Amino acid sequence: MGTRVPLSTPFSSATTADEALRGAHLTGVRAIVTGSSSGLGTETARVLATAGAEVTLAVRNTTAGDAAAETIAKSAGAVRPRVMRLDLADRVSVTRFVDAWRGPLHLLINNAGVVTGGLERTRDGWELQFATNHLGHFALAVGLHDALARGASDRDGARIVSVSSTAHMRSGIDFDDLHFEHRDYDPQIAYARSKTANSLFAVEATRLWASDGIVANAVNPGGVATGLQRNFTARQKESLDAAEAAGVFTYKTVEQGAATSIVAAVAPEFAHSGGHYLDDAREAYTVPNDADLAQHPHGVKEWALDPATARRLWAASADLLRS
Repeated sequence: MGTRVPLSTPFSSATTADEALRGAHLTGVRAIVTGSSSGLGTETARVLATAGAEVTLAVRNTTAGDAAAETIAKSAGAVRPRVMRLDLADRVSVTRFVDAWRGPLHLLINNAGVVTGGLERTRDGWELQFATNHLGHFALAVGLHDALARGASDRDGARIVSVSSTAHMRSGIDFDDLHFEHRDYDPQIAYARSKTANSLFAVEATRLWASDGIVANAVNPGGVATGLQRNFTARQKESLDAAEAAGVFTYKTVEQGAATSIVAAVAPEFAHSGGHYLDDAREAYTVPNDADLAQHPHGVKEWALDPATARRLWAASADLLRS
């Protein structure tokens, strides 16, 4: 049996979000974009709105969200997005958001993310990066499953886009210490775990929900200078500079960075195919877990796509949220 060829598209690393969406008509499509008060989230929301989608900005800071919504509304032909508060690190906030949602949902863009310079915990005692980047989005998607299923039935499918990162190549999931209770804290490893979790979520969500017409894919936006880096320590900044110097990535514009999310959200190649990891607007090639990041900057490690690990993470996440 030959190796499966990764799904390709007409796009590349230079493609912008507008170019990835060109010709698409999204009137009637209802979309949620988390972390959309700035950066990649705002650009993703803007492009969807200019194509006619009814977009909801799910943000922790609603003042910043309202400002982003006004900016988007000024775009040519864009309908002003709705703004709803969502703090992914707070289970109560996620539950309130889900309970307030009415009607079908066609696109869920899990874009929000946080980077910390040191150990921070939620009120539940969970490590903040894992809790925000993975667990909050997990709870949100599970809570909105029925809305997505309704959306899938009236538009031939619903999609979830899970924003991951090249950082996933630094670490798999440590099920024995998900919240750094037993080992010294390393913010870079913590971030890496959360990004691996984002990819594994897409694998298991697709396995469980494809029969409902819902598929999920993970995306790597590439190197984009956004507010995500504002909390970097000197060590984290040095690591980022070293990765750039080694050719692991070259910086993209925000417009280019958002393109891969848009491809996962609207491209026909991914309409009914999920559990993939996209890089530079197409499915990435898989590399062994011991592969060197500098030699495979556009690959995805096996641990981020492993079905057994994805099932285990799903179960562990559900258990945490029930605790």
